[in-house]
Amino acid sequence: MTPVFTITILSNQQELQRTVSAALTPGDYRVSTLAHGESSIDELAQNPPYVLIFDHGDGGHLEEWRALGAEDQIREHSALIAILVPEQRHVLEEVPAPDEFLLWPASAVEVLLRVRAILRRRANVDSENVLRCGALLIDLANYKVVLDGRPIELTYKEYELLRFLASNRDKVFTREALLNRVWGYDYFGGARTVDVHIRRLRSKIEDRGHAFIETIRNVGYRFHEG
Repeated sequence: MTPVFTITILSNQQELQRTVSAALTPGDYRVSTLAHGESSIDELAQNPPYVLIFDHGDGGHLEEWRALGAEDQIREHSALIAILVPEQRHVLEEVPAPDEFLLWPASAVEVLLRVRAILRRRANVDSENVLRCGALLIDLANYKVVLDGRPIELTYKEYELLRFLASNRDKVFTREALLNRVWGYDYFGGARTVDVHIRRLRSKIEDRGHAFIETIRNVGYRFHEG
């Protein structure tokens, strides 16, 4: 099954990339690595991860960090974790503040704790890996959805669409963005595919007492806690 949260490690250190990737692999994460360079900002802006782990390395990447903070797509969609060595702590006073930071070297447990702290704040994921949206509970570990204590039967794509929207609540996504993020860039279906799945989702999780998915006219859709 497709992992739940995308995480990108931006670093030139292969050992750090391996260590952090190994720490995150056991969870519901899709981890990718990217090297510092001129194309990194463009790549991240085109497909922003849920969490970006930025390795400051020797401290020579301050301008790249500032560029990240100025890029709308990344700022809107990605939480930022900075990795520093102890003598680099002053860097935090010179660049846009990250959501979390780690002093390197760090243990696998500490990496996981920082990522989970971000998930709790941004996506309301609790210690049992359950995404809570009012009366709607999404069990990320077992791919189950419960509304007011009642199990909801969803198809795989309905679940993935709901999970993605609920993980990014209050953010507006175009139909094209949802096609790319849920179905993948190699999917050739049209925007109507999104509309059909949204309609089916609403029929299963919404009623007079619950409304979770808002249509933004001429743009797309947004999830909010119903």
